[in-house]
Amino acid sequence: MATFLSAKLSLRQGLKITNHRLFHTTHRRDVVKPFLLADIGEGTRECQIIQWFVQPGARVEQFDKLCEVQSDKTASDITSPFDGVIKKLYYEADDMALVGKPLLDIDIQSEISPEDEALVKDTGGEKVHVPQEPSQYQPSPQEARNVEREEVKGPLGRTKNHDKGLATPAVRHLIKEHNIKVEDIDGSGKDGRVLKEDVHRHVSQAAQISTQQDSAKDQKRALTPVQTAMFKAMTRSLTIPHFLYSSTVDTGNLNRFRTKINSTREAGDRLTPLPFILKAVSLAMGHHPLLNAWLDTSDTKKPELSYKAAHDFGIAVDTASGLLVPVIRNIESQSVASIAEQIKIISSKAREGKLSAKDLQGATFSVSNIGSIGGGVVAPIIVEPQVAIVGVGRAKMVPGFDGEGNVVKKEEMVLSWSADHRVVDGAECARCAERVNWYLQNMEAWVLEMK
Repeated sequence: MATFLSAKLSLRQGLKITNHRLFHTTHRRDVVKPFLLADIGEGTRECQIIQWFVQPGARVEQFDKLCEVQSDKTASDITSPFDGVIKKLYYEADDMALVGKPLLDIDIQSEISPEDEALVKDTGGEKVHVPQEPSQYQPSPQEARNVEREEVKGPLGRTKNHDKGLATPAVRHLIKEHNIKVEDIDGSGKDGRVLKEDVHRHVSQAAQISTQQDSAKDQKRALTPVQTAMFKAMTRSLTIPHFLYSSTVDTGNLNRFRTKINSTREAGDRLTPLPFILKAVSLAMGHHPLLNAWLDTSDTKKPELSYKAAHDFGIAVDTASGLLVPVIRNIESQSVASIAEQIKIISSKAREGKLSAKDLQGATFSVSNIGSIGGGVVAPIIVEPQVAIVGVGRAKMVPGFDGEGNVVKKEEMVLSWSADHRVVDGAECARCAERVNWYLQNMEAWVLEMK
């Protein structure tokens, strides 16, 4: 039995076995150390554990996924920086993990560099001496596979793997947002997999039953990660004195141009007004750079403006998790067609829950396309350190007059601007807004300014 265990251990260390050589290993130490949750950016001090991919007793290799975490508006995977065996998890799924605190204990079973050594904290963790002894035993391929299966099992491994198999991570995020259990949902996908439409159907049915049973019952729920991020951002925004300006745009010329272009494009590639609006705003900011700036107020005695060369615009996307604002970068150097493709890609990532932290960082200006849902005039709120934002209302048909004074049918849209009145005066905001209107009403003029 001792020789068989020795052979199993040696097999896991990757030593080759032949009929012509004795099977042996070298003496070394395995070190159990806590793996700390590193800083994941934007000053985040804690994040929620969405799910574990490992359990105590599981063997991992470098870059294997350890867990999935949610911080404010983004979800990301934490991976292992070295080979080893998981000894202890410090949190359960749905717990809030603190940055800089132990996430799990890992028995490091590989040589690590000084840089990797910095990823763990020496807290006097137990050093385990593993005795080795020569052996001539050579396990069969089936026994080798059994060794692997034995080591990846954990006390909760079967339950966790079963849960993971029922739904994709994106669907699991949606399930958590509605505070329900995946086991309670009837899956219509392959092998009983739970799909997004199954979740929506379950929630709808549960809401109907709840309403019928007790329509006046109050409910208390903690804020979701997205709501928490919005709460923090909007609370800070209350310190900004907003200047509001709205203007009406005749979109007839724009829509005639879009209709002509879209007649040559596939249904899934047809252009909406939004990429034209982003490009028009970018062109206008070439003449009014103040609205594409950041205001640094960290030193209240000496605030500083930073004029941004790149036009990196955040666009609001309505998702099942809430309102997200991913960033379309370098609009000043892109064509309308290229901007439209970027909007399509980033919006798809947002709705599928695949945005990274980088996708949400660094916007120099924001566009809230509230018109995709409804409404006309809005009062958009500036997100610091930006100094301006524009809300796009829904286009609608209205009566108007042509050049001869005849009543004609027009299509109009309202653009609502907010600017930081501490650094942007009303006249500058109005000039920029009216220049955007002129671009949208005179499409042919773009040829002279396109880069």
